[in-house]
Amino acid sequence: MHKKKSLGQHFLNNKDILGAVADAATITKGETVVEIGPGEGALTEVLLERGAKVVALEKDTRLIELLREKFKGQDFKVIEGDALEYEPEFKNYKVVGNVPYYITGALFKKFLTSKHQPSTLVFLVQKEVAERIAREKKGSILSLSVKTYGEPKYIKTVPAGAFVPPPKVDSAILLVSGISRKNFKNKVHEEKFFELVKKAFGSKRKMLRSTLGIDSDKRPEDLSLAEWLDLSSL
Repeated sequence: MHKKKSLGQHFLNNKDILGAVADAATITKGETVVEIGPGEGALTEVLLERGAKVVALEKDTRLIELLREKFKGQDFKVIEGDALEYEPEFKNYKVVGNVPYYITGALFKKFLTSKHQPSTLVFLVQKEVAERIAREKKGSILSLSVKTYGEPKYIKTVPAGAFVPPPKVDSAILLVSGISRKNFKNKVHEEKFFELVKKAFGSKRKMLRSTLGIDSDKRPEDLSLAEWLDLSSL
C-alpha cells in the first residue's frame, strides 16, 4: 500500500523489533492495549499473540477494512480517527505505537495528562527525542513533562532501514512506566508546574532570576525535576 507522507507513515515489519516493543510493554493476557497507528497490523498481530485486547486508533481510512478483515474474530477493535481526539473511557490500560514523528510531543501530552492515564506507554520515536527524554541530564520541557508523570527508559535503537519507507533518521523504543499524578498535590499544583516550566524555557538562555523572579543564577535546563516540583508547590 502506498504510504501517506501527510500522515508520517513508516511501517515496521521486523519481527525482532516488534517483539521488543511488546516486551517493553510487558503485556499480560487479557489486558487492554491502545495502539496508535496500527498501519497494516504488524505490531497488532504481536500484541494479540501476547494475549492483549487491542483497541487500535487509525486515521487512514484505507486501512480500516483491511484491519477488520485481518483480525476478524480476535479480541480487536479499530476506531477510525485522530488519536489526539480520542478519549479513553476505561482504566487499567497501556498505550503502544509506532507514532508519527510530527505529533510525538502532542501524543505524550494527550495520554500522560488524560483523565484516565495509561499505566505504561511504549512509543517508537525519533532516537534524538528518546535520548533527550531518557538519557540527557539537562532538562527540557518535553523531558520534564514526561518524567513528572512516569519513569522513561531508552529500550533499543531502531535503524531507519527497518522501516518502509525508511525515515531520514534512526528511531528508538521508549518506555514510560509507573504513570501517575503522584508528583502533584492537586490540579492547581499540576497547572502551576507547567506554567512555570513553559515560562522559563521560553527564554531558556536567561537565568531564572530574570524569567521567574527568583533568587537563582541557574538556567531552566539546570534545575532537577524535584526542584521544579518544589518551586511550583509554593
